Amino acid sequence: MAKTAALEAKIQEWLSWDKNDATRSEIASLQEAGDWARLSSLLEKRMAFGTAGLRGRMGAGYACMNDLVIVQTTQGLADYLLKTVPNAAQRGVVVGYDGRYHSRRFAELTASIFLHLGVKVWLFAKICPTPWVAFGTRYYKAAAGIMVTASHNPKQDNGYKVYWDNGAQIIPPHDSGIQSAIQALLEPRATSWDTSVIGGATDPGPELTPAYMERLSAAMRQPQLNADSPIRFTVTSMHGVSHPYMCEAFKACNFKPFIPVREQMEADPEFPTVPFPNPEEGKSALNLAMATADAGGSTVILANDPDADRLAVAEKQPSGEWRVFNGNETGALLGWWCWSSYPSPDDKDTCYMLASTVSSKILRSIAEKEGFHFEETLTGFKWMGNRAEQLMLQGKKVLFAFEEAIGFMCGTTVLDKDGVSAALEVAQMATTLANKGLSLTQQLDLIYDRYGFHTTNNSYYLCHEPEVVKRMFERIRSLGGAPGKYPTSLGGGQYRIGAVRDLTTGHDSGQPDGRAILPVSSSSQMITFTFSEPQAVLTLRTSGTEPKIKWYSEIRAQPGQT
Repeated sequence: MAKTAALEAKIQEWLSWDKNDATRSEIASLQEAGDWARLSSLLEKRMAFGTAGLRGRMGAGYACMNDLVIVQTTQGLADYLLKTVPNAAQRGVVVGYDGRYHSRRFAELTASIFLHLGVKVWLFAKICPTPWVAFGTRYYKAAAGIMVTASHNPKQDNGYKVYWDNGAQIIPPHDSGIQSAIQALLEPRATSWDTSVIGGATDPGPELTPAYMERLSAAMRQPQLNADSPIRFTVTSMHGVSHPYMCEAFKACNFKPFIPVREQMEADPEFPTVPFPNPEEGKSALNLAMATADAGGSTVILANDPDADRLAVAEKQPSGEWRVFNGNETGALLGWWCWSSYPSPDDKDTCYMLASTVSSKILRSIAEKEGFHFEETLTGFKWMGNRAEQLMLQGKKVLFAFEEAIGFMCGTTVLDKDGVSAALEVAQMATTLANKGLSLTQQLDLIYDRYGFHTTNNSYYLCHEPEVVKRMFERIRSLGGAPGKYPTSLGGGQYRIGAVRDLTTGHDSGQPDGRAILPVSSSSQMITFTFSEPQAVLTLRTSGTEPKIKWYSEIRAQPGQT
C-alpha cells in the first residue's frame, strides 16, 4: 500500500510521543523500510479497552501492548476514576503484576501516573497472583485495582486488567467510559514517563498476604484432618506466580508441604516446558506434573495457570492413568462440596450459587434438589463477581461460582476466580473423601447418581479474521431460510431445537416476549440452542480475549435415567 498523509501523521505522532527506545526504533525501522502496510496495522488501529481491559501482543504501535499504550490507558483510567469514584485520590488504587516480560515496567508506569496525580497507590514489590489485586481492592476499600497480566496467553502477550471499587472486574458502562477517557487524553503528560516517584507507593504484600491466609485458614472445616491427610499433592505454578503463595496457603491450612514441579516452580516469561501455559489444555500441559507425581507417589495434581486465578485438577486412577477433570467436572465437585459442608443448611433460602451461561447446568440440578438458589450470568467472572456483590448487599450468601474454563470462586473473600483458594478447597475435599474411602472420581459419580448425569463437549476453532467470524454467525441466523430465521433442527431434522437465544441481537424464543433476559452485547457473538429430547444445550460464541470461536455442548439426564 502507499503511504497516506494520515499514516505519516501517525508515524510522526508515535516517534514524538514514545520514550521507549526499543519500540521507537521498531517504528522508525519500518518507516525506513517503507513497510506502510505494517505501519498502518500498528498505528491506525488501536487496541480497544473493554470489560477485560487490554490484552494482546507486546510490540510497537497502538495495536500492541507497550509503554506508550500503558501510559495512555492509565491517563484515561485515572481521569475517569477521579471524576466517577468519590474520594478516589484518598481511597487509592492497588497495582499488581505477573512474571511476564515488561509486566513490572508496565505496573511501575501505571503506579507513577497515579502518584503524580496525588492518588494513593499500593504497588506490590514482587509478582503476585491476580486474585491478590481483587482481594486488596476490597480490603483497602480502594477506588480500583489494576493487574498487569495476560493470564494463560502465549509468551508474546501481556494485558491490563481493571477491578472497580467493589473488587470485581469492570462491567458496562465503565468500559466505554474508560475508553472515551483514554481517547480524550492520548498525548502523554510530561510527568507520565517519570517513574522516580515510585518510592511513594506502599507495598501491600506484607499486610495483604497474611490477611488472605487468615481468611483461607478460617474456611477450613477440619484442620486436623488436613494435617493427617493420606494424600500427597503435587502442585505446579506453570512457570507463573503461585509457588510461594501456594506454599504459604498449604501451611496456613494445616497441610503437609506439597510436591512441587521443580521445572515449573519459578516464574519464567519464556514458559519453556509447555507449548501453551494453560492447564486447561489438559494432559499436554500437565505431562511434567504427572511425571513428578508418579515419581513422588502422589495421586492428586493441582495446577495453577501463570497468574494463579484458575485451577486444573487431575487424579490418578486405579489403572495408573491420570484423569484430568474438565472445568465443569471440577465445578460439580466444588459445588457439591461447598453445599454439603455448609454449616447452616437450614437457611438455604438465603444461599446462592452462580455459573456462567456456557457452563454445565449441574449447579442448577443440585439447587433444584437441595432448595438453595441458582443463577446464571453472562460468560466471564466480571458478571458473576458483580452479581455476587449485589446479592451480598441484599443479605444473601454466595457459596460458590464457577465457569467451565477452570475458574472457581469459593466464598466471597475474592469476587473473582481464585486458583489458590480453589486449590485448597479441592485439597480439603479430597482429604475428607479419602478418609471415607472415596476418590474424587468416585464422588463425581455419586453426584451424578443423585442429581442426574451431565456430560459436556467443549472446544474451539481459531480464526484471526473478525469479518469471517461475523459472516459465519450471520449465516447461522439465516439457516431457517431468511435473515433472522434461525434453524429449527440439527442433524438433518433428527434433533429438534426447542429454543434459540441470541445474546448479540437480544432474540430469545424461549421467553414469552421473545426477548433475552440476560444482558445483550452487539460487540460479541453468542447463540444458544436448547433441545428437549434429549435434554441438551449448545452454545456458539466468540472470545473476548483470544481469536477463538468456541462451542459448548451438554447433554443431561434426570436422576436414575441412563
